[in-house]
Amino acid sequence: KQQNFLYGTVLVTILVAMVLGGISGSGPATAAAVGSVMIFAMIRAGYPAAYSASIVGAAAATDILIPPSIAFIVYSVLVPGASVPAMFAAGMIPGILVGLALMIPAVWLARRHGMGLLEADQSKPPFWASLREASWGLVAPVLILGGMRAGWFTPTEAAVVAVFYGLFVGMVIHRTIRFRDLFEILRESGELSAVILLVVALAGIFAYSLSTLGIIDPVTNGIVHSGLGEHGVLTLLILLLIVVGMFLDGISIFLIFTPILLPIAKFYNWDLVWFGVLLTIMVAIGQFTPPMAVNLMVSC
Repeated sequence: KQQNFLYGTVLVTILVAMVLGGISGSGPATAAAVGSVMIFAMIRAGYPAAYSASIVGAAAATDILIPPSIAFIVYSVLVPGASVPAMFAAGMIPGILVGLALMIPAVWLARRHGMGLLEADQSKPPFWASLREASWGLVAPVLILGGMRAGWFTPTEAAVVAVFYGLFVGMVIHRTIRFRDLFEILRESGELSAVILLVVALAGIFAYSLSTLGIIDPVTNGIVHSGLGEHGVLTLLILLLIVVGMFLDGISIFLIFTPILLPIAKFYNWDLVWFGVLLTIMVAIGQFTPPMAVNLMVSC
């Protein structure tokens, strides 16, 4: 029986996380939203709890690659040569490829260790009814990305459109948000925005200090003249970012390392948009790599 199905719950979990990435743009937020539903569904289908939480944590990491992405916006703020629309367009294909690459080992592990033995006995919900209920959520990324590509609004205005669209769906369509809930929602949004702006402001001071103290130039010269060559330096940076991602969150990596790595990228004439996508992929790996592993903490 186990060989007669394709581990649909695992694949659906990863696909749902990828789609939600086009709505939230945040890995931890997606891990919380997807995990609250799909972890229990995977456990009922016969998957171990630890495996289920790991799948959600890893799949949620693709969200910062699939636009709209908070990470891309932060990178665009720090790097003038990389616009938000360009980053969004460049991240779509890599984000999808990362999600597809995650499906292969996820299914292989489940098959190898005999997970999901109960999945074949699970009843399937009606497809068209489920699609109709999910249509309001699926329209959100189409509205955001399509509106920006069509020139209807800027990325900043797209955020406003997304907020009001979500508010309309929550209050009018699904009616899960009540009018008295708005104050609490606005308060939490204000607190989160204040924290982000404070971190960005301090990062600006940090970057200015590095430039003033003359730390960046010696580091850049030491790396580019190390004899490793362009590909060797790129490999070194990738390994560095993977290790750093194990101990720092994504925003901190962008704010601390972008001023240091940007001169290296310019020295080798690397495309700044491509380099931003590469940097974001390394940050995504760090989101589910212990000991920091923010996504794993949320899914657990």
